[in-house]
Amino acid sequence: MLTIIDWAALGAKEQQNLLTRPAQKDSAAIRGIVSDILAAVRAEGDAALSRYASTLDNYDGSRWVATKDALASIKPELRVAMEQAVANISRFHEAQRPQAITVETQPGILCEQRWQALERIGIYVPGGSAPLPSSVLMQAIPARIAGVEEIILATPGPVPDVILAAAALAGIPQVLALGGAQAIAAMAYGDKPVVKIFGPGNAYVTEAKRQVALDGIAIDMPAGPSEVMVLADANANPRFVAADLLSQAEHGPDSQVVLVTTSQALAEAVNKALAELTATLSRQAITLKALDNSRTLVVKTEAELVAISNSYAPEHLILQLDNAQQLLGRLKNAGSIFVGAYSPESAGDYASGTNHVLPTYGLAKSYSSLGLLDFMRRYTVQTLSKAGLETLAPTLIALADAEGLDAHRLAVTVRLENKA
Repeated sequence: MLTIIDWAALGAKEQQNLLTRPAQKDSAAIRGIVSDILAAVRAEGDAALSRYASTLDNYDGSRWVATKDALASIKPELRVAMEQAVANISRFHEAQRPQAITVETQPGILCEQRWQALERIGIYVPGGSAPLPSSVLMQAIPARIAGVEEIILATPGPVPDVILAAAALAGIPQVLALGGAQAIAAMAYGDKPVVKIFGPGNAYVTEAKRQVALDGIAIDMPAGPSEVMVLADANANPRFVAADLLSQAEHGPDSQVVLVTTSQALAEAVNKALAELTATLSRQAITLKALDNSRTLVVKTEAELVAISNSYAPEHLILQLDNAQQLLGRLKNAGSIFVGAYSPESAGDYASGTNHVLPTYGLAKSYSSLGLLDFMRRYTVQTLSKAGLETLAPTLIALADAEGLDAHRLAVTVRLENKA
């Protein structure tokens, strides 16, 4: 199962190498293919989209698929589960509404910060071996709460009923049955381009998002393979730990899972549990490949647990430690943290209420989990009275002179002249 490594026996360079992710696909070939797809869509429009849907998605059906009857097509218990997820996601994201700020910085000068929902966004939901209705809810529900006027949801055709049902619950009337880089191109370069594109995807989707961003289309965050780090002590339940590791490993062969523990005995018990539980999984082959990229690090101190986590900056961080609450303030870099033995990563993935769109590949050091504000933009307003400008004028003129910008100076002084 996982290779167990004694952290203290390694040099600094070896330790750093162990915290390096598997290489992502980022070849010149992928960049070239994506560039060609984007150029073709810009030049040919619908003709190119139809061609790529047929040749790359193997889909020749309707481009737009209605969602109005989709809820009737899923099992009642699944609908109940999805409605519970919607309720919790909504409750958590409603609480994130920002407040406008108004400050009189000095007499006669009023400064404001306001918030406005984005007008039109694109959401991409991957296809592949498993439909991901949770990905629909995690993106579309916050967008609706933020007040986004129009949401374009794209996913490869034929669109599974469960994706259509999730879209219906999110108030999306139709889904764009299109996948890959061509879907990103359609949203970025269509008749009504979106202003921002959200959602994970394969290497081609990720590269397409990167390239359209160069044309002024905002994106949520760079995406990489799924990952989890579990910090555990000797009292952790090895089956709980193993199950948490497997819940990320089953996402794909390029996923990575890492256990960091102060207990050699726990490390060995987790490996035994991994062997038992992996044998029960439907995605066993994928999971085993992911485990090949993964490892267990045995450390001596709590300080090492914290330092390794902060250096690795995991997408998901699970704390199966007796003093998990006390450690929270010291753990600086993680997309989402799961505290205690009864907080599985699955809860955040589906229905606890937090968002499962998270920074990967160490980007949790600088990027945040998806939230309500990602679907909004802030802007400022300033209102100066004549008296306020007169008071501030010496400061403005001095700075304009220092920068050699005469027109900036003029914009102030012309207002203070007594000429009619």
